[in-house]
Amino acid sequence: MDTTELKAMQAPLKEVYRDDASRALITLRAKGSVDDQSIACKVETGRALAVAGLHPATGGSGLELCSGDMLLEALVACAGVTLKAVATALEFKLGATTVEAEGDLDFRGTLGVAKDAPVGFRAIRLNFNLDSDEPQERVDTLLKLTERYCVVFQTINARPELTVRALR
Repeated sequence: MDTTELKAMQAPLKEVYRDDASRALITLRAKGSVDDQSIACKVETGRALAVAGLHPATGGSGLELCSGDMLLEALVACAGVTLKAVATALEFKLGATTVEAEGDLDFRGTLGVAKDAPVGFRAIRLNFNLDSDEPQERVDTLLKLTERYCVVFQTINARPELTVRALR
């Protein structure tokens, strides 16, 4: 896909959203069922069933997916797609590029071993290994726009309002 095709694909959507902002508000959903045989949750991905379980550092077998890994994978996926879309829009010459995310966890918090240890990631690093001869100012613009428009990055960064409730 080139810049012209991307703009042609997105132009009608942008017009609708400018004319009626309510049409841009969409609720995405994820659903899973708690496994009754093991400490796991079966998440419906739309394409397959992903079974998430405890990380080995918390007693898991390592056979199930770790939700922390899944969070990083979602960040990589979103950032990679966003980077490619921005590069396409900017006509940025992007060769073979990889995206990596890594995050630091202290499992003492998750296991309740130390009250001063946080539950969750202390730090997340998102790295793009670019194969490009573009000048640094264009690379900087590419990264700035990718960060700005990556939904998962901005969600983590902005801390959206969260609610937890039990429905019966």
